[in-house]
Amino acid sequence: MGRVPRFGSGRAPSPRPQGATPLIAAATVPTDTDQLLEPAARDPTGPAAVSPLLRELCARAGNPGRYERWRRQVRVAGYCQQPVRLAGRVEHGDTQTGELRAVLDTTGHPDGVLLKACGTRRAARCQPCAEVYRADAYQLVKAGLAGGKGVPETVAGHPRLLVTFTAPSFGPVHSLRVRRGRVRVCRPARPEVRCPHGQPRRCGLRHLPGDPALGMPLCGDCYDHQRAVVWNALAPELWRRTAIYLHRALARLAGLTAARAGEQVRVAYAKVAEYQARGAVHYHAVIRLDAADPDRPPPAWATVELLTVAIRTAAADVGVPCPLGGPPLGWGDQLDLRPISDHAGGEELSAGRVAGYVAKYATKATEHLAVGLDRPIRNRRQLEELDAPDHVRRLAAACWLLGGRADLAGLRLRRRGYLLGFGGHTITKSRHYSTSFQALRAARRAWTARRLHGSAVPLDQDGRLLPPAGMVAVASWQYAGRGYRTGADAWLAWSMAQDARDARRIAHVEVRTRAA
Repeated sequence: MGRVPRFGSGRAPSPRPQGATPLIAAATVPTDTDQLLEPAARDPTGPAAVSPLLRELCARAGNPGRYERWRRQVRVAGYCQQPVRLAGRVEHGDTQTGELRAVLDTTGHPDGVLLKACGTRRAARCQPCAEVYRADAYQLVKAGLAGGKGVPETVAGHPRLLVTFTAPSFGPVHSLRVRRGRVRVCRPARPEVRCPHGQPRRCGLRHLPGDPALGMPLCGDCYDHQRAVVWNALAPELWRRTAIYLHRALARLAGLTAARAGEQVRVAYAKVAEYQARGAVHYHAVIRLDAADPDRPPPAWATVELLTVAIRTAAADVGVPCPLGGPPLGWGDQLDLRPISDHAGGEELSAGRVAGYVAKYATKATEHLAVGLDRPIRNRRQLEELDAPDHVRRLAAACWLLGGRADLAGLRLRRRGYLLGFGGHTITKSRHYSTSFQALRAARRAWTARRLHGSAVPLDQDGRLLPPAGMVAVASWQYAGRGYRTGADAWLAWSMAQDARDARRIAHVEVRTRAA
């Protein structure tokens, strides 16, 4: 059975499925009048004296053999907190005779269903699945910096930079200002100076990390919320143009035409999007300069210094026309460039550190800005009931308002309102940067299949089991629901996920200790 619950330990289980019974300790007297225990004089051992959670736990674990089968299902599903429940069967059909032979039928499984991991990347929805995605993102980014996974190790000697592209200003906001190791005043100005709406332009506070005021506008009416969400929506197009401008800047700095430069060098990148506290997207990009011929090193003129100047030039020149009018939308003034080296020191970063930094943002979105932004906003009522700060509510409202305009229909702002207008992928890469998520998942499936069925088992290109020769697989599946059927099941799965996480941490520490 799963680990013994540690109430009061500081850990909280993942959110329960809607309508699930609240989880309470066996020694805690319920406060819900519907769950009050009957007086002992009546029947202290009767059904009314047992909490619903305890009944569900006993129903699940009452049969050790059945519980172990269910526990194995949860483990195979990666301890997913919101698994998809499928009912159906898989049969192998003989191509000569047409005879069908059942190889899998969920009627014999616990609850008559098969549990499949949800596979989400968002940690706010399912931490175990998001951890798998984060680990894949780490391997993808690191392979492009240090080699491996089909990437030659010589890329470690190529010019490489970690670049942070920020959004422009849409109005003054509260910020954390640090200079020479000391926290400075947020917005120094004369007290009598006010904006057109009568709000002071000064903030004499020294904000610390975690302050809820960080990122909030000094004046909500001065902040251009509509232009901010349009910038989020056009950020992927701005990046596409930045890649083109970067190639041209490299050619110009090298004294070559764009065509000749393309015959000698090629820019490879991987980037991840992160939401700032003000709700604007910015990019963390790993940019690498390769030779056009993958078997040769970059030319002598392709240096980190030249790449740095080219990136600054491209970021300053690029822009996207704003459909709301006004000046083109471009990058903000803050552009941070850090060199990456295997012998990191000073301002340089190591490949592993950069990969971990980029991968941790791959599982995040807007949920840190407001609780209600973890699901799409489908109607005006949900928008009005959104549990969020006023600034975030205004951004979501701007998406809803502009999404109704015919000339902005292509931006799909209403559909992307919970993302504050951003419609790009959270993490992307160029084709030649490194391996792909698909290849990493296929390798993991193939490793698991060979570990369970032997090294000679036939697999397809995605690492899935193939039927025997002369047979074809015929599958019939039906959606049976999402999440666990009871609160006890969800709690047990969460408990098992914590056990698995602790076991991985212990194993990681032991490996590092032995290596040292």
